[in-house]
Amino acid sequence: MNNSIQVMIANDSHINYVPVILDTIEAAAKVRGTGIAKRTPEYIEQKMREGKAIIALFEDEFAGFCYIESWGNKQYVANSGLIVVDKFRGHGLAKKIKEKSFELSRKMFPEAKLFGLTSGSAVMKINTALGYVPVTFAELTDDEAFWRGCQGCVNYDILQRTGRKYCICTAMLYDPQKKK
Repeated sequence: MNNSIQVMIANDSHINYVPVILDTIEAAAKVRGTGIAKRTPEYIEQKMREGKAIIALFEDEFAGFCYIESWGNKQYVANSGLIVVDKFRGHGLAKKIKEKSFELSRKMFPEAKLFGLTSGSAVMKINTALGYVPVTFAELTDDEAFWRGCQGCVNYDILQRTGRKYCICTAMLYDPQKKK
């Protein structure tokens, strides 16, 4: 099954998958009891139209997703919303999606620092393999629009109470300048 899953840059032809993508993200957040920032259907559609999203399909069935967003005048890029449908887990699909997202981010924003916030150990492992390192939140973008995106997370109160210094998530950063 794993070899027949297509991992590709999403486009207009994938917009019909937006409801199932959002449902899958919300269901995963509930099961884990951790935060995943909520996004609107329009936001996910925009990512697809801009060529800033990765989708995985098994034939015509949705299997996984991730999108990228630039912050702080394109100095920072986040890979966000990584999700794999339950029945497709355990086959390395999250890694393939994340690798494709990483590759797209580096191509579109070659000088940008790539970062992510995650509470999942599997994503931490994938990020580490790609060259990300754990950092403090202070080393991430100071772009207020990014941090507003955390408002949809169940743990947002922690982030607020600590003055945006700590939360449940681990911040991870890939700095292309340090990799040269």
